[in-house]
Amino acid sequence: MKKTQADKLQQLVKEKVEPKKRFTKFIAITSGKGGVGKSTISANLAYALHELGFKVGLFDADIGLANLDVLLKVNTNKNILHVLKGEVEFKDIIVEVEKDLFLIPGDSGDEILKYSDEFMFDRFAEGLDALSDLDFLVIDTGAGIGKEVQTFLNAVDEVLVVTAPEPASITDAYAMIKVLAEKRDRIFLLLNQVDNQKEANGIYQKIANVAKANIDKDIKLQMIGYLKKDTIIQKASIKRQLFTKENPLSTPSEQIFAIAKKVAQILERKVLVEEETGLSRFFRKILRF
Repeated sequence: MKKTQADKLQQLVKEKVEPKKRFTKFIAITSGKGGVGKSTISANLAYALHELGFKVGLFDADIGLANLDVLLKVNTNKNILHVLKGEVEFKDIIVEVEKDLFLIPGDSGDEILKYSDEFMFDRFAEGLDALSDLDFLVIDTGAGIGKEVQTFLNAVDEVLVVTAPEPASITDAYAMIKVLAEKRDRIFLLLNQVDNQKEANGIYQKIANVAKANIDKDIKLQMIGYLKKDTIIQKASIKRQLFTKENPLSTPSEQIFAIAKKVAQILERKVLVEEETGLSRFFRKILRF
């Protein structure tokens, strides 16, 4: 008997990848340009990982355009900038969206990256225990190859570059990949708003061929998945909803859950035991200590 979409999704959720021991894994969702659905994918990927049984944090690092609180329909009076200024403790800004799914609100300006005082960071780091047992921290970065975005990308375990079929999006995605290749051996590509798998494969192959011909380094560029163009995503965005939550049995949800499972399996195999782990290690990197 042929499996329905519902059967497939339920199977994905059942097949949880249980971590043996919790070491927070960091994954950044970025793009070469805005308007390709990066923040929508970040939020829905975090929700899907949470539904697969993981404890997940979502960090809004889209400096200047932080808006995940709006998408998740939560109130955030304070954000990470207030922590760095010493006005509140880290635990005071964490928003529990659902059980085991948390939002770390970002700031809509670039002042956050001006804090490079060791004492300030130590005071900030003391409060990180509030989320020390996260399985994953998904970071929604800004778009483009600017210095602020690269600061976050250099601090994570893996990077997912989101692009769409438009020529400008593809060109900017390649530009991002070229910059990332200077410090990374592996980069993941996620195709959004495509008509079908054939189009997704074609765009991926085009970018991969250009990268192979022009980047003086043997990088592993992998397509981790794609999202078909669907009115369900558009309607959810307009209503400020997570389509994975509101329409869990839809095709887009099935595709995001498949990507989430791949992410979990890849990063669970890449647990590096370090003297300093978790959020403290991540924020020390982005604040350059």
